[in-house]
Amino acid sequence: MEHMKPLVMSCGDPAGIGPEISVAAWEALGASIPFVWIGDPAHLPAQSRWEAIENLSEAGNVSEKALPVLPHSFATAAQPGKPDNAHAPAVIDVIARAVALVQSGAASGLVTCPINKAALKRGAGFGFPGHTEYLAQLAGGASVAMMLVCPELRVVPVTIHVPLAEVQNALSAPLLERSVRLTYEALRRDFAISQPRLAVAGLNPHAGENGTIGQEEITLILPVLEKLRSEGIMLEGPLSADTMFHAAARARYDAAICMYHDQALIPIKTIDFATGVNVTLGLPFIRTSPDHGTAYDIAGKGIADPSSLIAAVRLADQIARRRT
Repeated sequence: MEHMKPLVMSCGDPAGIGPEISVAAWEALGASIPFVWIGDPAHLPAQSRWEAIENLSEAGNVSEKALPVLPHSFATAAQPGKPDNAHAPAVIDVIARAVALVQSGAASGLVTCPINKAALKRGAGFGFPGHTEYLAQLAGGASVAMMLVCPELRVVPVTIHVPLAEVQNALSAPLLERSVRLTYEALRRDFAISQPRLAVAGLNPHAGENGTIGQEEITLILPVLEKLRSEGIMLEGPLSADTMFHAAARARYDAAICMYHDQALIPIKTIDFATGVNVTLGLPFIRTSPDHGTAYDIAGKGIADPSSLIAAVRLADQIARRRT
């Protein structure tokens, strides 16, 4: 589909592994999936093949020989493995610039490299728990959910960046219902599953064991599931989370809805640590990212695995083609 617009990739924290895995992703994909990296080219590894562009329409031709770069100046140089608070304003601006390009129609989707929220808060007062919440704000306050995807599993945590001690209070019937609906619609539109099957975890051990280890399954989760089932959505649950993720169980559903962050992320990172992808559901544009952080401990050593970023580019491209 030659009319497809290129993807844009935000640079993330330049002291992390983002710059090197971005180059590695271009080396793996070349012109097969054109994407434009937005950041300071001085932060790319030495000897990288890159070429500055002024317009995203140049990406297709440039991708055949070099990584297309839309330059964005940073205040200081980057030292791998050593975050610099001075980078924070530009890191945030790059994300906003990339979103604007997607919203304008110049790009088909956004792939984000990892950021460090603490560094952004110290350097620029970043007031969001993570990428997902900032993107929702840039999208005008969209209701969003985070889906983690690998070939063998899709998971959606209902509460995301919430301390474990606060999950019980953060969890609500409207939030659970919204997460299920966003997941259901995403599977239909972006993953071409006409009749999605969803499995929903309980909050408590053994899904509350009929109320003996907690009441949330009875008072909060089950009423939401019954309402959605009445609309024709195929739902199983609430289920004991400790029996949901073995191979036979995974074969019975297309995505698992989990109540909190680690309940969702531990199984998918155990099953496929290298190629998991984060997809933001509910945005008016496509956004994917690698399912890992800045990895300061290995930044600049040439050993970072680009597999998750490559998978994120491929998935963003697949979704964009399905939406075209």
